[in-house]
Amino acid sequence: MIARMSDTDGTSDTTTVREEREPGQEADDAARPTSRERRIAAWRAAPRVLARLGFPAPLSERLALLEAAGSVYDLDETSDIYGNGVVEALEKRVAGLLGTEAAAFFPTGTMAQQVALRCWAGRTGDPAVALHPLSHPEVYERNAFSQVSGLRPVRMTSEPRLPTAEEVRDFEEPFGALMLELPLRDAGFVLPTWEELTEVVAAAREREAVVHFDGARLWECTEHFGRPLEEIAGLADSVYVSFYKSLDAYGGAALAGPASLIEEARAWRHRYGGNVFQQFPTALSALIGLERELPRLPEYVGHARVVAAALREGLEAGGLPWFRVHPEAPHTHDFQVWLPYDADVVAEVAIRAAEETGTVLFANHWDPKGPGVSFTEVYVRSAGLEWTAEDVRAAAVEFARRLLRV
Repeated sequence: MIARMSDTDGTSDTTTVREEREPGQEADDAARPTSRERRIAAWRAAPRVLARLGFPAPLSERLALLEAAGSVYDLDETSDIYGNGVVEALEKRVAGLLGTEAAAFFPTGTMAQQVALRCWAGRTGDPAVALHPLSHPEVYERNAFSQVSGLRPVRMTSEPRLPTAEEVRDFEEPFGALMLELPLRDAGFVLPTWEELTEVVAAAREREAVVHFDGARLWECTEHFGRPLEEIAGLADSVYVSFYKSLDAYGGAALAGPASLIEEARAWRHRYGGNVFQQFPTALSALIGLERELPRLPEYVGHARVVAAALREGLEAGGLPWFRVHPEAPHTHDFQVWLPYDADVVAEVAIRAAEETGTVLFANHWDPKGPGVSFTEVYVRSAGLEWTAEDVRAAAVEFARRLLRV
């Protein structure tokens, strides 16, 4: 095995020193569960968690979701073929919820947004898309805008927030579209105020640019803005929404906007290979999510604020000299926690606490954010509603004390 030696400044250096291995040790190492496997197993088994997301669950549990399909769609109808039937019903439901003329189902949000912005570029004559460097296309899509769709991303600001109206108005180069991720996940699921958002949209209009919302999590923004979905979506020229991030569906996305745009988007969806033969399991799961989860999202957001405040109190009472809950009052039902420890150290403490106590405070992975600093995302869903503020404080105190013993 190649040994990895850590320098005093926290960097690592790979050496060629090889450790002696006992017979059978490699097989034992291969059989030992990974940190991720342990974390997910502890999350599944724990009696108390803040969220039970669907995607890590066993297949048997995921398939059981469709037992409710008959309550959202007539199962005696013919199955979908290339986007009709239940898929078409889902599209109409989304358009109605967002107050747009039409909507189109896509297998992924990556495809939906590329198609939307490619269509807008053809109409404006400008392939430049202004966006935040922490937005999804810049971080997670392997430069798909430029490599696949002929678009040119331009970065509006490097601050961990959405751009301001002044930054949009004074940006030094032209752009045909402004893309706003609501909420901006990698900055901490943050949102502007309603006034700030309307001013940003107005500033883009002054520049004769179209506005596209990356609304993967738009469903959960109503509580922060104090506005219904159709009013929020109505600010933009087009909106993308996800069905699995907030609604716990199997996957899928929708692009909503003017009927002429959506008609063109359907043609590009076919060209991109997104006109899938049958998609009824995903479409049904999305309809179930709209029926079950969408009405509860404001409740989750409200309780996330209770959880965040109690978590902050518990970590302080547990003796941690520094930490950060961000935002202090979450804008959605997700938020970040920052700690002054290496990611592998705090992850191990979190996993052991879950394994030994059956209470999972931090179910997600931890990522490094500089030397000796790491962060994680905390999700609050229906399971989290069972936690009182005192439950959260007690779990946070226990976690902090475990961490201080490392």
